[in-house]
Amino acid sequence: MDGTPARALLPRQTQDPTGSYGTGNEFLSLLSSPFDVKLGWNSVLSAIIFSLVFTAVIVVGFCFIRPYNNVVYAPRAKHADSKHAPPPIDRGLFGWIKTLIKTKEPELVEKLGLDAAVFLRFLRMMRNLFITLTVVGCGIIIPVNMISSPSSALFLIRFTPSFMSNSSLAWAYVVVSYLFDGIIFYFLWYTYRNILRLRRAYFETPEYQHSLHARTLLLTDLPRALRSDEGIVQITERLGSAGAAPRPAVARNVRDLPELVEEHEESVRELEKVLAKYLKNPNKLPAKRPTCKASKNDKAFKSGQQVDAIEYLTHRIKELEGQVKEVRLSVDQRNPMSYGFASYDSIPAAHTAAYAARKGTPEKAIVRLAPKPQDLIWKNLAMMKKQRDWQNFINNLWVALLTVAWIAPNILIAVFLSNLAHLGLVWPSFQRTLYAHPTFWALVQGIASPAITTAFYYFLPAIMRKLVTRAGDVTRTGRERHVLDKLFSFFIFNNLVVFSLFSAIWGFVAAVIQDSNTNGQNAWDAIKNNNPFDRIILALITVTPYWCSWLLQRNLGAAIDLGQLVSLTWGSISRRFLSPTPRELIELTAPQPFQYAAYYNYFIFYAAVALCFGLLQPLALAITALYFSLDSFAKKYMIMYIFITKYESGGMFWKALFDRMLIATGLGNVVIACLVATKGSNWIAMLASMVPLLGLIGLFKWYCMRQFDDKIQYYSKGTGVAEEGLMSSGDRKRRGGDRAGVRFGHPALFKPLMTPMVSAKSQHMLKQVYSGRTSMDESGRVAGFSDVYMENMDSSKPGRAADPTAPFEVVSDNQLDYEYWKDKPEFRDEAGGNGELFGRPPDMSRPGTPSTLYSGHNRMSTLDSTPYHSRDPSRDVYGHTRTDSDSEYAHVYNEDVGMEYPQGYHQAPNIREQSPVGARAESRERLVASAARMGMSPPPPPRVSRVAVGSRPGSAYGQIRSAGPETPYYSTDEETSYDYFRRGRM
Repeated sequence: MDGTPARALLPRQTQDPTGSYGTGNEFLSLLSSPFDVKLGWNSVLSAIIFSLVFTAVIVVGFCFIRPYNNVVYAPRAKHADSKHAPPPIDRGLFGWIKTLIKTKEPELVEKLGLDAAVFLRFLRMMRNLFITLTVVGCGIIIPVNMISSPSSALFLIRFTPSFMSNSSLAWAYVVVSYLFDGIIFYFLWYTYRNILRLRRAYFETPEYQHSLHARTLLLTDLPRALRSDEGIVQITERLGSAGAAPRPAVARNVRDLPELVEEHEESVRELEKVLAKYLKNPNKLPAKRPTCKASKNDKAFKSGQQVDAIEYLTHRIKELEGQVKEVRLSVDQRNPMSYGFASYDSIPAAHTAAYAARKGTPEKAIVRLAPKPQDLIWKNLAMMKKQRDWQNFINNLWVALLTVAWIAPNILIAVFLSNLAHLGLVWPSFQRTLYAHPTFWALVQGIASPAITTAFYYFLPAIMRKLVTRAGDVTRTGRERHVLDKLFSFFIFNNLVVFSLFSAIWGFVAAVIQDSNTNGQNAWDAIKNNNPFDRIILALITVTPYWCSWLLQRNLGAAIDLGQLVSLTWGSISRRFLSPTPRELIELTAPQPFQYAAYYNYFIFYAAVALCFGLLQPLALAITALYFSLDSFAKKYMIMYIFITKYESGGMFWKALFDRMLIATGLGNVVIACLVATKGSNWIAMLASMVPLLGLIGLFKWYCMRQFDDKIQYYSKGTGVAEEGLMSSGDRKRRGGDRAGVRFGHPALFKPLMTPMVSAKSQHMLKQVYSGRTSMDESGRVAGFSDVYMENMDSSKPGRAADPTAPFEVVSDNQLDYEYWKDKPEFRDEAGGNGELFGRPPDMSRPGTPSTLYSGHNRMSTLDSTPYHSRDPSRDVYGHTRTDSDSEYAHVYNEDVGMEYPQGYHQAPNIREQSPVGARAESRERLVASAARMGMSPPPPPRVSRVAVGSRPGSAYGQIRSAGPETPYYSTDEETSYDYFRRGRM
């Protein structure tokens, strides 16, 4: 290339003996050939030693630490109910391995849910698949490559087809391609069949049979003329579903209520952070009080104005609570939205209607099976199809921009970090160090580049999740499947197309330009003289050491996941240096949600790398099999004892996994096609023999789709007449009062608002730092010889004592554990799988009994009040009259009125269930129930704790209101001031 008359990109220099950079043309040469073969395979050997040693150290450390740290290594076992708690593990070093082996799939489904069981089955499939591929691939390909390689070559290089040229031995690769595809097809078909079995069993579980979402449809994109309960019935009747008409519930406009609730939560968390930092040392406060910027939504202050943080945020929280109450009271039924729900009496009827509407409806409305209420992304439900398509287009542009933006850093990593010798060409002093210590820098090369790549991909799922949410997904589980799609596309393009093939493409272009300029050839002759397949295969074989090192680091990553080193490190750092709030400390002890999309993407990408490079270097197959063998144990422990499934999809990730495994298989076939076109003696015949493989992949996809998909998706595809007739009259009556409008009501209508939490160590300082009125340090007693004893009274509830901690919630050190707060909605919804971890799914419906009723997430006795606040035992949480035969959200269904809506929807006076006079009379009767005693009278008997049935004393939220060893305060009625709004009362 020295004779190329092209202008130099960099100033020309003379090359000294140290190997420093000489010409600009050599920079182009680096781009066309970025990987050094000898140094690359030395780095693989160093990566093998490093990975195996550190993996063993971390696993042994985990075995020693695990029995003594249940907060990190077994939070799920600590907090789950008896049904969902994993099997106990003895305290021996390796006792956890025995328990994992003994726990089988049926028990996993029952205790962990179907999503977790499908995840572990997929992981076992990958382990068994790559063990089989390793045996077949290494058994055939390694002997073939060893025969065609000289004995003087490096041992690991002899595993590759680097020395094969115009050989009939390339037919072995064609045969192995068919064997590989057949093995992959078998494992995918076998797993598909078992997923179908698990789904059909899931349909028959009591949880699914008694859940409301299983027999409810979600309708979106409703035309304006049909945005009513009657319009929903018209749409469903045209679907041809047999049986009774569904109970409809069109959604109502909640205006800016979700934004107000979100801003309230953000303000509470910000106030907690300010107080935690300011009161870190209560005995030595900072000289300057904390300040913050006023909210841009607060019209009383200029945008960006600096204000006293404690006073402003406390006032802002109270103001937002008032606005939330006002909006909740003013939601009007006469303002319908473009989506709604339709609840049937039976599951077959709902699934039959959904099956009939799978290809659309005449009204252009989109009808699908409703997910669980907590799975809905409410802000996206109102999007129409055109708006959703536009948002999806914009989202794809952002993803494409991010993909293109990563190309340049990816190339620099491929050119310099993947081969440190190239960095020495442009950095003379580093070149001298590289030659002086080759072993050390081989170790660095085997670790640095994969580590940087992994660090970027650690944050990528969160970026993709934000982009996909804006695209209009209506469910969180659907969003996660789309995140998986975007991540896989990003990984494949940047790592296989750009990272692995860039040098081949650049080298081909550079060679064509050189031949055209120096030899006087035209462009077409130059292209014919430079076979692109040769460049591609050379580049792929050269980059193979990098991917082997990267796959070896995944073994180390699996051990780090098992050891929870990130959680341990972050927890220690945050406690010591970051002044965490009580809420953050409680959240650190809670079980964390499992990131299915990210882990699935990693697994499929590892498989794609192994299938693309496994026949170029069979060692990659063995490394991948080792990884899945180790990770099948690590992830099984993690998902059984550490993580939870926050949003259960019922195993619906499988179809996305199946499709991407077929894509990875096709990519592997393309790589082998390029190999035989370069190395084969009769390459035309070899390529022709591989063409049917692409057709077989498509045919296999079509077969599985026709054979399994509908049975997995729908409980029934025919009429539901037979099943409808088997229902008892009691079930019909119970399901006739399901009130889908309540169960699928917008959570902003009833979600309890958060109370700011402060540490008990700072309790005595609150009165000094907060000038608002509190009774924190006031006893309310008259000193001296007075015969009068009075408590501070609640101004909003005559006869009730004021909450001594308002407007804060004081948390003592022994309460900084999720176990104390797991029944509180703000913690339960984030770290309790919306109550399912504790055996309380939010949309279960079952017959009630005279002794117990089951409402929402709270079990209560008919002789007791709810843990949130006391109400008339004959009425439910929404004020509807209860009957003994009512279900979970018991009420009397009024056929004349139609579907009832959640509290907060404005109703006309003629459909109210009781008059204001009756309500006032009831209030007067209960007025003196909690009045303070007269002065000098004997102390009242200890207050009976009203604890939810099945919960432990002192663990239900709202009962622990003060610090110290004294008896906790148990609320018997609605809390004061702010809590009046937080408990959901309107």
